[in-house]
This record gives sequence, structure tokens and C-alpha cells, in this order.
Amino acid sequence: MPCSSLTTGDNNKDDSSLRKFKLNESTFLASLMPKQEIAADRFLHAHPEYDGRGALIAIFDSGVDPAADGLQVTSDGKPKVLDVIDCTGSGDIDTSKVVKADADGHICGASGASLAINTSWKNPSGEWHVGYKLVYELFTEDVISRLKKERKKKWDEKNQEEIARAVKQLADFDQQHIEVEDVKFKTAREDLQNRLDILRSQSESYDDKGPVIDAVVWHDGGVWRVALDTQSLEDDPNCGKLANFIPLTNYRIERKYGFFSKLDACTFVVNVFSDGNILSIVTDCSAHATHVAGIATAFHPKEPLLNGVAPGAQIISCKIGDSRLGSMETGTGLIRALIAAVEHKCDLINMSYGEGTLLPDYGRFVDLVNEVVNKYRLIFVSSAGNSGPGLSTVGAPGGTSSSIIGVGAYVSPAMAAGAHCVIEPPSEGLEYTWSSRGPTADGDLGVCVSAPGGAVAPVPTWTLQRRMLMNGTSMASPSACGGTALLISAMKAEGIPVSPYSVRKALENTAIPIGDLPEDKLSTGQGLMQVDKAFEYIQKCQNVPCVWYQIKIQQSGKTNPSSRGIYLREASACRQSTEWTVQVNPKFHEDADNFKDLVPFEECIELHSTEETETVVKAADYLLLTHNGRTFNVVVDPSNLSDGLHYFEVYGVDCKAPWRGPLFRIPITITKPKAITNQPPQISFSKMLFEPGHIERRYIEVPHGASWAEVTMKTSGFDTARRFFVDALQLCPLRRPLKWETSVTFPSPASKSFAFKVVSGQTLELVISQFWSSGIGSHETASVDFEVVFHGIKVNQEEVILDGSDAPVRIDAETLLVSEELAPVAILNKIRVPYRPIDSRIMALSTDRDKLPSGKQILALTLTYKIKLEDGAQIKPHIPLLNDRIYDTKFESQFYMISDSNKRVYTSGDVYPSSSKLPKGEYILQLYLRHDNVQILEKMRHLVLFIERNLEEKDIIQLRFFSQPDGPLMGNGSFKSSSLVPGIKEGLYLGPPPKEKLPKNSPQGSVLLGAISYGKLSFAGQGENKNPKKHPASYQISYLVPPNKIDEEKRKSSSLSSKKNVSERLKEEVRDAKIKVLASLKQETNEECLEWKELSAVLKSEYPKYTPLLATILESLVSRSNVKDKIRHDEEVVGAANEVINSIDREELAKFFALKNDPEEEEAENIRKKMELTRDQLADALYQKGLALAEIESLKLADLTWCILSKDGDKSPTLGASDGTKEDKDSKKSTDNRGQADLFEENFKELKKWVDVKSTKYGILLVTRERRAKRLGTALKVLCDIIQDDAELAKKKFYELKISLLDEIGWTHLATYERQWMHVRFPPSLPLF
Repeated sequence: MPCSSLTTGDNNKDDSSLRKFKLNESTFLASLMPKQEIAADRFLHAHPEYDGRGALIAIFDSGVDPAADGLQVTSDGKPKVLDVIDCTGSGDIDTSKVVKADADGHICGASGASLAINTSWKNPSGEWHVGYKLVYELFTEDVISRLKKERKKKWDEKNQEEIARAVKQLADFDQQHIEVEDVKFKTAREDLQNRLDILRSQSESYDDKGPVIDAVVWHDGGVWRVALDTQSLEDDPNCGKLANFIPLTNYRIERKYGFFSKLDACTFVVNVFSDGNILSIVTDCSAHATHVAGIATAFHPKEPLLNGVAPGAQIISCKIGDSRLGSMETGTGLIRALIAAVEHKCDLINMSYGEGTLLPDYGRFVDLVNEVVNKYRLIFVSSAGNSGPGLSTVGAPGGTSSSIIGVGAYVSPAMAAGAHCVIEPPSEGLEYTWSSRGPTADGDLGVCVSAPGGAVAPVPTWTLQRRMLMNGTSMASPSACGGTALLISAMKAEGIPVSPYSVRKALENTAIPIGDLPEDKLSTGQGLMQVDKAFEYIQKCQNVPCVWYQIKIQQSGKTNPSSRGIYLREASACRQSTEWTVQVNPKFHEDADNFKDLVPFEECIELHSTEETETVVKAADYLLLTHNGRTFNVVVDPSNLSDGLHYFEVYGVDCKAPWRGPLFRIPITITKPKAITNQPPQISFSKMLFEPGHIERRYIEVPHGASWAEVTMKTSGFDTARRFFVDALQLCPLRRPLKWETSVTFPSPASKSFAFKVVSGQTLELVISQFWSSGIGSHETASVDFEVVFHGIKVNQEEVILDGSDAPVRIDAETLLVSEELAPVAILNKIRVPYRPIDSRIMALSTDRDKLPSGKQILALTLTYKIKLEDGAQIKPHIPLLNDRIYDTKFESQFYMISDSNKRVYTSGDVYPSSSKLPKGEYILQLYLRHDNVQILEKMRHLVLFIERNLEEKDIIQLRFFSQPDGPLMGNGSFKSSSLVPGIKEGLYLGPPPKEKLPKNSPQGSVLLGAISYGKLSFAGQGENKNPKKHPASYQISYLVPPNKIDEEKRKSSSLSSKKNVSERLKEEVRDAKIKVLASLKQETNEECLEWKELSAVLKSEYPKYTPLLATILESLVSRSNVKDKIRHDEEVVGAANEVINSIDREELAKFFALKNDPEEEEAENIRKKMELTRDQLADALYQKGLALAEIESLKLADLTWCILSKDGDKSPTLGASDGTKEDKDSKKSTDNRGQADLFEENFKELKKWVDVKSTKYGILLVTRERRAKRLGTALKVLCDIIQDDAELAKKKFYELKISLLDEIGWTHLATYERQWMHVRFPPSLPLF
């Protein structure tokens, strides 16, 4: 529909034509996969064999499912999908670990599972590469949700069985023991109750992290082979075994794929890199790519109306959406995809991805795309974006890059009726409301052509359906790409050289205009592409040189960077005439011949303007163009134009072949704003009439001094609900468009108010649009009244920086428009802590997938940062140099992972970091940067990174304002609010935060961040004015954390140490140094153990009964690894513990803690600390002694059991004769065990006197005690409490103990659950980038 105002007469027209629109079955099916709109059906009818055969398309997207319906073969029986690649690395598995099979043909998988090898598998080397993956990392959220639901259901069934059994056991016990006064019965009942409580609590805390799959890679003498063990996904224990897996190899070799299980129905393929050391399991991260591939190329022999546009074309799938980030593209994915497209000699690339950008036609990816298009002749088609209907909303790279064909989204009446099932479709086709519009910030058109932006197309098998409806420019791009594949198929068949330059020119010059107004091109490009007409054009031009006409425009008298169009947007530029120098440079492909192509090139160009009166746009009449280019001038005079949007073109036509159409175009966009002269500064737009899809644009010169606008939207005159988009957009240099948008639905006529930030003096585009399908079926037109009121408080510094001193910051405020209430509010609610890397490594990546087409090898820089959190917090990495730019950056890629010392990864991200909740502890952040220039990476070795943390609600600092400079210090002169009158400034002071309110753990160099606002909204709700972030015109405020004050404790300790004489201090220093050396000695070899033993004996004789020395000896013994004789070692631990215990006067210690001490006396405080240290050493000795006693008992019992079992297996007739001896031994052993048990109990009771045995530090001994007593429920309960209360990093030994207790009880479902979690908490290594 036209983007102009509707008249009243238009609204009363006869709608009978709409109601007559009907679909039959064939037209309905055809509307689901639209081809008629771009004349693909007519073209295929005329040329049935030019259906994409011979064309190869690279799909840069979220990953194509090769098992999807319609993506198996082409129309001529060839394989449809030639390769499937995960370019992001999200499916990579480290398979560098190599194992050998044992005598039984088993290997130990990376997960620890024993895996049987199929004896028929060929492996000449006998080496098996192993790795594993948490399978949920390969699935989409939809699949994970479905699996979790099913797995939880089965887990609950097992858990309920155990709960029922536990309830029965408890009931039986209560029936047998009516009175349980006896301690033994009490503890037994408590144990049963604890079992029941644990089962119930586990059901509530159940969090399924998914099963683990083992992967095995080997070389069969010809190719690398892969097998997966997926038993953990199956209910049947005989399913999913490694030995039953049909081995796969790299997809492009055999084009085979697999499924993980019937439940997930998820397709995967495999690729092996780096000589078997990296396995890539490729799954899609959304249904998007398969849908896109289906639109472009699907082939349904039994349902031809549902075929894609080019059913004969083949594809390769290049997954650029990273599963770790949902489906966000990464720089690594984009570059590897380009490498793959060139390697496979693709003809086309379709990329239905994109982001906003602050610089058009700029960046590392764009540079490489230019090379791919110009040197290797690939045709790159991409979506323009879904951020419309405001102008200059086209996204990168599709709408902003000269080498890429950017596609807008069109909807036809048939699509509306069929695919979208609207009641009454529009009478003519139109651009979808949300389709992004041009021009780019540098004036280029932005959208090249339009194509159908919706379809019902194939989707992956995991969706459990064959196809679904999606719409977006993501769908328009493959429609255009499929149409282009038809052209390539025809060109190859007829021997016409394929060039992206000639194909693009054909598409643009044969497109059908959409809409009647010149400015409609900003929405639709040159119009709706037409395949048949484009091919006729190509046939006619096959002997014309393949040239791209590069346009560079410079405003006369200015040295600004060149642009690709003329874009007059601001008021000052629209009030005067300007002259522009246009440079036209013919660009040939890199393989062009100097003598055959460059020297002979000469064209006589006739210049035309779409502005026929030549009062606005003036240009020369003719231009003689040669290979070295030529310039001409254009004069633009918008001074006499009316307010609003105007669009013109200057274009060049070949004088000798005018049928070629425009060879190049210079887009000229003028948005002449309306100035506001009335007071108060407001503007109204009354009785704007809307039908479905109608768009109204208004351009306003924001008054100087305005910082926000308040808008009231009033609707009337309609019956059914209406949905509107309201967009406000301004352009600022080197920034992404400042855009505010909302979608608002009016169930009935009503009024609504909004407020948004504005930039003073800049042109504001205000766009009101009725959604294209909203109100269809109604015969009434909506009327909208729109009122905009501007407000503003101008200050001398919008973004305030407090330098960390005690001085306040002076702020001068004034209003230039109308009286405003000055009511400043400022808060600090975030903190950024800077970090520098503790390690940096540069390495060359593998040639398998990280070597550019130019031959350059990509390098990677890995920076390691150490982060410490004193408390759990929501954190977000912040890298000012790199964040928020993926296309408009010269850096190739960035990726980070945050892990703990157990190698558990908590979060990862790239250009758009997200906040993650992390518990207290120390973490490692690894930042991974890639580039082919080592000098650039070298400069980044010391890159500063910030960790941003949100302050808790109680820690948010509300800053105070003062009317006096000494206000913060004196505590008076508080400033609350005042009335500002135009022309009169008012001063106030912003005080720094009180030092006592600074958040703890805010080291010097940290930055506290927050927001500051100065005015009040007229319609703000109660309390909204207290939070500056809720005000549209809020600004950032920063506070630099100063150096910390000197620690008083350090002063005290230094003064105490100075009281001792030099001789005493020297002896203590020597003694402590010797103990420190002892503690540092390794005990890995026999020689090292002997050295340690000798030194410890010497020190014990030198410092007898010195508790810290004995505690160090005990600690060294406990930490010793690779112990062969465990019983002997435990006995040594018991002996060392006894020495520590005996060195302490426990009576004196008990008396001290029984007395009250005055902590304010320095000497008393010093004694208290010493006694607490001694108590801790005593408790540690008792604790380690108890553990050692328990282990001795357990090991001796195990030896006895083994002896008994061995004798039971002996068939000797003399066995009966030795029975008496066996009973004697058993009796003696039982006595020994009772004695050991008594020692354990005595030791435990002693420990209980001094510490809380349920605490994290000592609780394991309580667990051991309960386990010895066969009270496994109580033991497990204590252990669970310890784990829950432990604020430190997860300890592997705790969870291993938990699993062993679960196994001993017989709760296999809980043990399995915990084993799966072990792979999350304690992975053997960090994942690959």
C-alpha cells in the first residue's frame, strides 16, 4: 500500500472486490510456498530443466537438517545436501585422548564408562580417540524441554516407588515399636525418616542437566570414523550401545546422518578435524535454517506445488548460529562459513541473519565478503532486516553492504489469504510492516529488491512436523536466492558466464515496482524481482562487460568520508542548495584481462533524474566513462520542497544500449523536517486515517534544548481491535540509530501516552503504522490524532563523572523551551571491576577450517583473567573495545567462557555479553580472539576487561544534591527541586557517595555506575520519579573508586611484633621458615618422602611438642598421594594426630573458652586469636584421626571379606577341617573391630566437645560415623546439609561420597542422576572454543 495519507473518498470505496477473492486447493497450496509472485512458476513452465540444476547454494544460518522433508534429493535425483558444517565450534568435542582396547575388546570412554568395541570395525593403528558431550548442549530449547518433561516423568515414577517403600518401612517400624524411648530405636527411626525426607526433597530440587554421550573416533585406514554411545538416552539398556552404532564419517564423504534417539528425533552429522583430535557433532540450533533451505530448494515429487523456488539446486549448510548462545551468529562462524563456501565452489550464499550497525559497508566480514564476491564470483543474498517501518533501519550485512543483495519482505493477496489465513486479503501486494527500510546512514538505498517474506516450508525432524509457517525478511532472502539459482542454472546451461555484477543488475532492472510513489523504493528496493524478465535481460546482456559501478560521493567543500548516496536529513541541510561530487568507478572481477577487458572499456552514459522539473536535482547530461572512472557533479536544492519525505534518483543509461536500463543509481533521500515555532513546543497531527498496512511518516525538527518528548495517541472510528507500530527514530554520527519503538493494540477507541528520549536539534522521524493484517475484514477506517510535546532541561554535562574525591560536582541547569521542574535524581546501582590478563597465548589454528581463501592462516589469542567473588552475584563481562559490534568491526571474532577451578563452565558469550548468576568463589575467564594479523593480536595481550556486577537492592546508593559546595561535608544545604524558567540558569552540586556506603569488594580503579535524570514526566506514576532509569532522558553517571583507607589491623599487628626483642623475633622467624620449608616439600617419590621424614624428625627434636609444627606434619601426611599401603599410612596419620592432640593442654584451652574476654584489649585479643588457632589445630587432628581410624577399620573388614570369599570358592575337601580356625579368627577380628570402634567413638566424642560436627569442615566425620552404624539415611542427610551449606567451591569428594551412599542404599535413579551431574560439576577439561 502507498505510504501516503488516505482520503475520505478512498475509505468509502466498494469492498466487493476484496470479498470476491477466493482460493481453491491448488492456489491455496501454491500460496504456502509462493513462487508466482517472482514469476518463478512462469520461468519453470518455460524452462523446466533450468530449475536450479548445477547451482550450489551455501546456507549461512542455524544449521540445516539433512533429514528434513524435501531436502533429500534434487529434481534430477542428485543429493540435495552436499555438506553440513558447524562453523561455530559449538558442537566440538576434544578427542585428543587416545586409548587402547583391553583383552576383552573394551575401552574406557572419556566419561569413565566401559565401552565394548565392535569387532568388525577396522582400526589398523589400534588407537581410539575418546571424548564426551553433555547431549543437551547439542539440542534446541524445544527439544530439551520435551526431553526433560519425559525424563522427569520416568524419574518421578521411580522416585515415587522409593517414597512408597520408605513410607511403608517407617510405618512398619512405628507399628513394631510403639514407644521409642531407647536411643537406639530413636536413631533408627530418625534414619528411616531421613530417607523419606531426602526422597521428597530430591523431587523438589530435581534439575536435569541431561545425559552424557561418549564419542569414539578412529582411522579405518581410509577415513576417520565416528561412533557414539547413546545408552543414556534410551530406556532399553540394550539400545544405544557403542558397538551397535553404525559408524559415520565426515558428512561430505558419504552424506550420512544419524539420530540420537526416537524421543528427541534430532538429526546429527559428524566431521573430524585435526587428525582425529577434534570431533564436530553438527546439529541445528533452531528450525530457521531448514525453513530457509526449504524455501530456496525443497523438492517434493509428490507435492510439486510445495517445492522450493529452485528444486534442482544443491546446498551446503554452514551453521553460523552458535548453540551456546541460543542461535546468535559469531565472528568465527561467519569467517569459517565464507571459507567453506569458497572451498566448495558455491555459486550463491544465502544469509538470513543480521544485526544493527553504526558504520555501513564496513568491517572485517564485509571486507572478506567483497573478496569472495569480486574474486570468486559468488552471489551473496541476504535479508534486509525486520526493524521497520522506520527509515534507515536496514541491518548489516544484508542492507548495508554494497557487495550483498539485500532483500525486503513482500506479502501478496494470495499469501495473506492462504499462508496467513486472513479473512479478507488486501487488494494488492505490499511490503510487510516490519520489513526494514533504507536508506543506509551513508545514503545508499539499502534494500535492493523484494521477494515473498513468508512461506510454509520444511522444518527439522525434532519439531515433530514436516513444515510450518514462518515470516520475515529471513524468508524473503531465500526466495530471492532460489530465484537467482534459477538464473544461474539457466546461465550455466546456455554457456553464459556467471557474474554477481550482471545477475544483480538483471534483478534490479527487471523488478516490478511496488507502490506508486518514488519514496516506496526505500521500502521495497527496485521492486518485486521477476525471474523470467531477469533471464531475458541476462540473455540480451551476455556480451556486455561484467562491471560493477562503484559510487563514491563527496560533498563539495567537505572532507567527510565518502558516501554511496545523498541523504539530507537534518534541517540545516534542507534549507540550502548543496553540490556533490560523484565518482563512478567501473570495477571488474579480479581475473579480468588488461587488454581484453580494461583497455577497451568505454561507455557513453546519459544521465537522467527522476526529478523532471530540475528544480531540486540538477546533473550533467552526459558522461564518458572509462576503466579509470570519472566524476560529475550533482546539485541538490531542497529549499522549496514541502515538509516530509522526498526521494529522487540520478541514474546513468548506456546511450548505445538504453534497453539495459540504469547502469548505476545515485539515491537522493530528503527528509525535510517541520520546525516548531509555537510555545509550548508541541505539534499535532489530526485525523490521520489508517487501513491495514498503511504508514504515516512525520518529520520534526527537535527544538534546541529538548531532551525528551511526551506523546499522546488517540484513536477513534473503528469497530474491531487495531494494532499499531509507533516508531521514533533519529540518526547521530557513528552511532546506531537512536530508536524508540512500541507496539500498541487498541481493543476499542482510546487514548494512550508515551515518552521517549530525543536529541536536541536533530530531525525526528515519527512513524505510525497499522499492522498489515490488523483490521482486515473490517469496513471501518481508524482515525488517529497524535500530539507531541517536547520537554528539556539542558545541563553543562549530561554524563557525570565523580573522580573519587570528596568534592562535589557542579551542575548548571537551564530550560530553553518552557518552565520545567528541576527535580534531579541520581543512583549508583552497578560496579565494574577492571582486570588485566594473568596469561596470554597466541597460536596458529588448524588448516582444516581456519585458513582464509587468500592462503593466510588465522591465529588465536587466548587471554586468561582471574576473578574472585566474595559473595554470589549477577555478573557480566564488559569489553569496551569489542562489545556490541559483530559486523562493524575490524576484529574477526571474540568469545569468552567463565569457569571455576573444577573446570565447570558457568556461562559463555561473545559480542553481546549476558548477565549470569555465579556463587561465591574464584573463577577463570578465558577470552578468545581471532585474526590473521599477529601484530594486531600482540597489541591486545594486555587487554583490560571489566566485570560488571549489579548491586543488591539494599546496596544501591542514592546520591544527594546540594545547593552549597560544602554541603556533602557539612551535611546541610540539601537540594530537592525548583522551578526552572527559560533563560535563567540554576546551579547545584552532586555529592559523592558516602565512603561507608561503598560496596565491599570494590578495589581501587573500580567504577560505580548508575543513572541521573533532571526532570519530571507530566504523566509519571507515583514513585516513578525516584528512579532515573525510568525517565526517558536519563544519563550515565560514574564514580571512580579511590584507594582504600589504611588497614587498622595491620597497624596493630606491627605494633605488637615490635614489643619483642630482636633475638626472640629472629628465633621465631627461623623456626617458622623451617616449618614453611617442610610444608613445601613434595612427597611424590620414595626419595622425597625420605627427605621429608628426616627433616620432620629433626624439627620435632628441635621444637618438641610445638603444636604448629606437629599440625604441619599431620597436614603433609594427609595430603600425600600415591599411597601404596593405605593401612600403614592411616596408622601414621593416627600417630601424627595423637602427637598434635598430646601437645595441647586441653584443660587450659577449655577454661579459656569458658571465660568471657574483653576484645577491646590488644593483649586479650591477641591471646584469643592464639587460642582459637590452637583449638582449630586440635579439632583438625581429631578430625583426621577419626577419618583414619574409620578407613583402617573399613580396609581390614574388606580384607577379611575377601579372605572369606576366597575360602568359600575353594573346593578342597580340607575346608571343613579349617572351620574351627576360621571361627577363631572371626572372633578375634570382631574383638579388634570393637576396639577400633571404641577408639573411633571416643575420638568423635572428644571432637564434639570443641566444634560443631555438622559443620562443613568436620561434617564428613559425622557422615562416616552414621555410615558405620548403618544409618545410611542419616549419613546422607548430614552430607546433603554439608553440601548445601558449603559456600565454597564444590568439592568432588563430597559428591563421590554421596554417590557411594546412594549406591549402598540402592537408590539407583538418584545415583544415576548424581553421576550425570558429576560431568557438569567436575569435567576433565575445559571445552574447546
